[in-house]
Formats: sequence, structure tokens, C-alpha cells
Amino acid sequence: MCATCGVPTHVPAPARKFAALRNADCRTYLVGAALAMMADNIEHVITYWVLWEKFHSPALTGFEVISHWVPFLLFSVYFGGLADRHDCRRVIQAAQVLFMCVSVAWGVLFLTGSLQVWEACLLLVLHGCAGAIWGPGEQLMLHDFVGEEELPSAVRLNATFRSLGILFGPVVGSVLLLGLGPVAGIFVNVLFYLPLTLFLFRTKYTGHNRDGGVPRTRLGLVDSIRVFRDVRGDRTIVSMIILGGLGAFFVGASLQTSMPIYAQDLGAGNAGTAYGVLLFANGAGGVLGGILLEATGRIRPSVPAAVVSTGIYGLTSLFFATTGSYALAVVALLIGGVANLASMSIGQTVVQLRAKPADRGRVIGVYGVAANGLRAGSGFTVGLLGAAVGVHWSLGLSAAALTVGTGIAGWIALRPR
Repeated sequence: MCATCGVPTHVPAPARKFAALRNADCRTYLVGAALAMMADNIEHVITYWVLWEKFHSPALTGFEVISHWVPFLLFSVYFGGLADRHDCRRVIQAAQVLFMCVSVAWGVLFLTGSLQVWEACLLLVLHGCAGAIWGPGEQLMLHDFVGEEELPSAVRLNATFRSLGILFGPVVGSVLLLGLGPVAGIFVNVLFYLPLTLFLFRTKYTGHNRDGGVPRTRLGLVDSIRVFRDVRGDRTIVSMIILGGLGAFFVGASLQTSMPIYAQDLGAGNAGTAYGVLLFANGAGGVLGGILLEATGRIRPSVPAAVVSTGIYGLTSLFFATTGSYALAVVALLIGGVANLASMSIGQTVVQLRAKPADRGRVIGVYGVAANGLRAGSGFTVGLLGAAVGVHWSLGLSAAALTVGTGIAGWIALRPR
């Protein structure tokens, strides 16, 4: 075990570029996951538009963000236990079926014109739960596909393909919304979840093959508390959780929600065009980051690499919040997207490599509580604070807090043991 970086010394950096793509099952899974993630974002585009047109409720708009991430905060460890205890193919399929059922329910309510606020809130929460169920099982499947030596490649490429889904989801969603209308569009969206769901019937990997089969672990609140206690004793895992939580809580989903304001304030001519370019740059940074990391193969998953990438993400977010130049804002988003993907993929990889096989799903769930669940907090650090002092100030202060917090966390994590 390396005392500085916290990664097992017997696990080398991947010798082959884009190594995970050489595994046929992993390659097919990544494509299916990208389509499912695109469907997730298509649903956001269509439903958020319809909800605003029908209710014109800022409170409901805020709930859309909160409902997406709070299930990660509350249930990630339990859903990680499901992945530990059961065949991960079936766990992921359950999540995909829930996604599809929610889309169908939206379509029926749109078609009949009977949508009410409480129904919208329920479907938004169920959609968030589907994403939380999917996460831990997916990480175990990646480990099962390629093993430890090529796991960093699989995690990076999975993040890259997901970024592709996030990048093209709004584009395809807008085409469906404008071309077919919200009713037909949301029904068509169901089809994008099918490739991943059907593939999981065909693959032999369960998420546990390399560990000798599904472990007979207990699944309950007491056992989840034990996992929290065990994780607390591993300073490397704790540092990954803290870094992921800092990025989620202080910046998180707030960049996307604040884009319309920056598109107007940066004075780039057509605000609609500027908005699209800023969103594209934010998504393209993640794709570019994954390709660069895979093509070079130079950055090994370690605590120092996670600290540096998270710090760069904080600095670029701070620069984006304070710059008056539209061109420099686009550059900041691109670089920040690269750094954010690097930080998240490194954190997930290190956590997997450090976790015990029987608890891997729940430990990933603990990481998910911080790196995903705390994104709901960015609605407070940027959203509510922005209502008081302005979004430029609130995002700038939040990004500064992320940068300083990363420096402190890195200093503590990298102190001699």
C-alpha cells in the first residue's frame, strides 16, 4: 500500500489506452449507459418545460433539483447494499424499468391533461430514486467486466460516455419536444432505456464474478452503520469522500441552473445562443477530459491527483463566476469539465480499490452520498444565497470555499502517517 497516494502498490496504471473498450461486454454496457443517461436528460428537458408552462411555480422548479439528488443522499448506502447482496444486472434493470415507468406515467398525465402538482412531485422523486439505485450496481459491474488493473480505464470511460449522454440529452430532448410534442416525445424517450436493459439479460457478468459470486452479506440499517464505521478508519477513502462532497455541496448542479443568468450578463449578443454554447462547453469538458485521460494514461488514481483535479475545478468555477469575458467563461467551463471528470473518476476508482469485496457496493454508496447526494446542497449555497447577494457573488463565494476546502482537505490527507 502506497503511504502517499493510498492506492495498492500492486495495481499498476493501465498499460493499454482505452483498455476497457477492448472488453466486448464493457464496451456494450458503456454505449447502453450513455443512451440511458441521454434518456434521463431528455426527460428533464421535456418535463421541466411542461411543468413550467402548466404551473409557473418557482418552488416546483427548486424541487426538481432537490428531488433528483436527495435520494442519493438518503438511500445510496442502502442501494449499495442491494448491489452487494444481489445480482447487479437485476438491480440495474430494476432502475431502468423504474425510469421507463416514470416516463410512461408522465406521458399518460400529459395526454389526459390531468397532471397535478403532487403527481409531478411523486414522479420527480421516483426518477431520482431510479438514478440512486443505478449507481452502486453500475460500479460493481465495471469492476466485474475488467478487473482491478483496468478498473481506472473503465471508470473514466463510463464517466466519459455518461458525459456524452448529458451533452446530447438536451439536444435530442429539444428536437423531440419541438418536433413531436411533449406527449409523443416522452413516450419515444422510453426506447432509449431499452438497449441497456436488454443487454443485461445477455451478459454473463453479475458484478460479483471476480469476487467468487454474490456474497451472503446482511442488508439492514445496523449493517450500514457498521460500513460507515469501517470507512471512517480508512483515511484514503475518507479523503475521497470529503473531496467529492466539497465539489458537490459548493458547486454541484448550480453551474447548469445559473447558465441563463450568465448568458444574459456576459453580453454575447443573442442570449439564447450564448446559453446553448455555455451548456455545451460545460458538457464537452467532461467528454474531452475522459478522452485526454485515456489517451495519455499518465494520471494514476491517487489522493494527490484527486486533490489537484478538485482544486482546479474550484479555481475554474471561481474564474467563471467572476470573469466578464464570454470567451474566457467558455474556456473556464471546458477546463473545469475536464477537472471535474478527473476528480470524480479518481474518487470512484480509489474507493473501489480500497473497499472490501463484501462491502464494495455500500462503500461506493457512502461515496455517492457525498459526491451525488450533497449536490442538493448547492441549491442552498448558490441558489438561496444568490437570491440575497446575486448569483455571481454566490457562485464565486461557493467556488472559493471549494478551493480553500480542497486545500485544507489535501493538506490533512497528505500529511505523513
